[in-house]
Amino acid sequence: MKPNIVRTTLKITAGLASQFPKDSRPQVALSGRSNVGKSSLINTVIGRKNYARVSQSPGKTVTINFYDVDGQFYLVDLPGYGFAKRTESEKRKWSALTDSYFTAEGSSVTAVAQLVDLKVGLTKDDETMLHYLGEIGMPHFVVCTKADKPNKTDRKKQLDKILASPYVAKAQGVVLFSSLSGEGKEEVIKMIFDSLN
Repeated sequence: MKPNIVRTTLKITAGLASQFPKDSRPQVALSGRSNVGKSSLINTVIGRKNYARVSQSPGKTVTINFYDVDGQFYLVDLPGYGFAKRTESEKRKWSALTDSYFTAEGSSVTAVAQLVDLKVGLTKDDETMLHYLGEIGMPHFVVCTKADKPNKTDRKKQLDKILASPYVAKAQGVVLFSSLSGEGKEEVIKMIFDSLN
């Protein structure tokens, strides 16, 4: 039976690998730099305004949030990367936690939604993450957030650049998304559901 994505609850906030869920339900993870719009995307797809909190101090939280979707799978919010003010020890903690998430024994991650800010384009950190996902053979798709921000010409230019990137070549699709207008919402939900099978 198709999950009812509206029935989503924050189940676990994990700062350590030992706190990850122990059940084998599939997981779809959201990855992206700090301030790319992961919380806004969660709020949009589950149809609730402020359920996933948008951080006032991007990059400060090094936790992985597991959202239980209708008791059928987890939508997993990975901590944002690439935040300049983060200390070296915070960066190390981010790397260790994120790495253990992907390499944990019995991991049930089925796919990753890689979020990229359309206005900013692919950053070095985005490329590193996409390269990593390709190397470990993790199915992933790219969601270009804040698609309402650039004007029509810039939007096409930025999208063409992203599509031409060798780092995006292994992605299973690219979606334009805006939490403000709702553009791409149904496509993102479809890609999440498709990746569970």
